[in-house]
Amino acid sequence: MRALISVSDKSGVVEFARELEALGVEIVSTGGTHTRLADSGVKVTGISQVTGFPECLDGRVKTLHPAVHGGILAMRDKPEHMAQLKELKIETIDIVAINLYPFKATILKPGVSLEECIENIDIGGPTMLRSAAKNHRDVIVVCDPADYGQVVEELKAGGVSYETKYRLALKVFRHTAAYDAMISDYLAKQTGEGPADNLTLTFEKVQELRYGENPHQKAWYYREIAPHGGALVNAEQLHGKELSFNNINDTQGALAALQEFSQPAVVAVKHANPCGVGTGKDIFTAYRKAYESDPVSVFGGIVAANRPVDGATAAEINKIFIEIVIAPDFTEEALEILREKKNIRLLKLPEILDKGPEGQLDLKKVSGGLLVQEADSVLFRQEDLKVVTDRAPTEKEMEDLTFAMKVVKHIKSNGIVIAKDGQTLGIGPGQVNRIWAVENAIRQANFETEGTVLASDAFFPFSDCVEAAAAAGVTAIIQPGGSVRDEESIQKANEKGIAMVFTGLRHFKH
Repeated sequence: MRALISVSDKSGVVEFARELEALGVEIVSTGGTHTRLADSGVKVTGISQVTGFPECLDGRVKTLHPAVHGGILAMRDKPEHMAQLKELKIETIDIVAINLYPFKATILKPGVSLEECIENIDIGGPTMLRSAAKNHRDVIVVCDPADYGQVVEELKAGGVSYETKYRLALKVFRHTAAYDAMISDYLAKQTGEGPADNLTLTFEKVQELRYGENPHQKAWYYREIAPHGGALVNAEQLHGKELSFNNINDTQGALAALQEFSQPAVVAVKHANPCGVGTGKDIFTAYRKAYESDPVSVFGGIVAANRPVDGATAAEINKIFIEIVIAPDFTEEALEILREKKNIRLLKLPEILDKGPEGQLDLKKVSGGLLVQEADSVLFRQEDLKVVTDRAPTEKEMEDLTFAMKVVKHIKSNGIVIAKDGQTLGIGPGQVNRIWAVENAIRQANFETEGTVLASDAFFPFSDCVEAAAAAGVTAIIQPGGSVRDEESIQKANEKGIAMVFTGLRHFKH
């Protein structure tokens, strides 16, 4: 048997080669791998001795040769293939152990140049891996050092099983597909190009989850190759039991809403919907506002803070059952207090304010397909704001309207938020008509709604929403506008003395 070994990740390769050598396998290698094996005392044949051609072009060309690929691709049970090998003086290659140039590690380096990234695009490696994987009935292919042990173990037992060969071949095709997708994604980002006609995505598995949305569903957690600093997948768990599918999904809802705010803010979420949001001079004040917004719904929910959690805030959080607290950091006192509860999950995300670059994609799986859109990264454009009523909002009302719009953007449609003084007072999410959303927000308000403002994620189809808001004491409304009945809502607002602002920008969230 002959093995061709050429690896960038050299972990375990010397031990693997020694085991193969002890089994009587001839080792062929290239470049740095050849040097490492030879220096470690492994008897190794250089690739140029196999091809009869020197490595050239700074190592860009060394294995792209019939003597290599003929030896890999020949079907051993096909007499004409074996006869051709004999005629061409080509020997079979029975084991191919390759891992690829470190393209991922290269693109993650700060300040890396395009030229350096391109030089780390492997050509010969994927070609040999794919050749060996295609001919997996006859060739053992290994692209992951974690598989060295099983290959050696089965060889010692008499031979590698077809089941193992098939699994290793499948692993290769998944690996090279992800590698190519990573390259195309990186190159596309250099020009700002959107999705191509054929969309290929690659993610790395973080973990298998205990279950999905429900206990009978299997689930897995994956991460992007290069997530931005404030991405949830970068959070470090400091305490508590393993995160579940719903934990992760709900925390993402909290994080997305939190990243709308630069001042100290806390977002409480239940079932992916904000149930209480507060801002203040410090994180303690913000937490109290978020909690008091809806002390019933926040029980068993997620708390996200955009400033480090201190001892005083931790003591308040510990008064009720909270599933998760995510923050840029925790003081030692806060950790000591929060860790009194065994199951609370504490997540540290230092760059929690980093929303990531413009042009990120939002993906939704549908049966047999995928919906892809740009992420909703705009709240409103200042130049598009239009006061449509006789009365314009006061400066204070405009502050509250902006706050309310930041929240309503992140609740399920149809959505309404009533707010005042940097605090949500009533939230009406996920209703099948807008008047129900308004009525629910009013009904669920934990405080007096006189003098509050109201934000709607989409236009009012009828004036009944304004009527209900006025009856609750709302003094200013912000909404996209765009209904054929806008004039009716405007007239009703004028009649009730309500200031109304149109943004021209809808925020459906389904």
